[in-house]
Amino acid sequence: MVVKSIAAGVAASALLVTVAFAQTPTATTDRGNMAPAAASDTSFKGDWRTSKIVGLSVYNDQNQSIGSISDLLTDRNGNIKAAVIGAGGVLGVGARLVAVPYDKMKFVNEPVAYTGTAGAGSSAGGNGSSTTTTGAAPSTTPRAPAGTGAAPAAKPNPWHPDHAVYSATKDELKAMPEFKYSNE
Repeated sequence: MVVKSIAAGVAASALLVTVAFAQTPTATTDRGNMAPAAASDTSFKGDWRTSKIVGLSVYNDQNQSIGSISDLLTDRNGNIKAAVIGAGGVLGVGARLVAVPYDKMKFVNEPVAYTGTAGAGSSAGGNGSSTTTTGAAPSTTPRAPAGTGAAPAAKPNPWHPDHAVYSATKDELKAMPEFKYSNE
């Protein structure tokens, strides 16, 4: 009787070991399916970082600084529908927010061209303003001194443009309906 019990115990142990080996995942199937798919930075070549678009200077067609992008508005699918531009104010304080259609904006990789002269618009009797920009666009590349008429040749940043262009004057932006965030 003892021999039958030992034989039954060995047979049961062998059966349990077989079931345990059958449940062990293999390296080629289960573990391979568990790893999330990762994308390399080359799969996003040509795409811009929205964190770099917010804060970008906005100019009009005459290279006049008219504000900066304060926010981007998207639909539920993540498509950018509008850019909120802060117009006026000093250093962003007191700026009037207006929302403009995103597809009406143009983005430029090259820095704003210098066409003014040093001290332009500051002569006696002048209003202190110039009709051209003096390099107010944000960039990580060094700029030529004001009035030189040339910007240094620099490779554009692949993750964001240098500045945005919107066809309106500062006064036209200020006349647009003010954009307010609602709590609805």
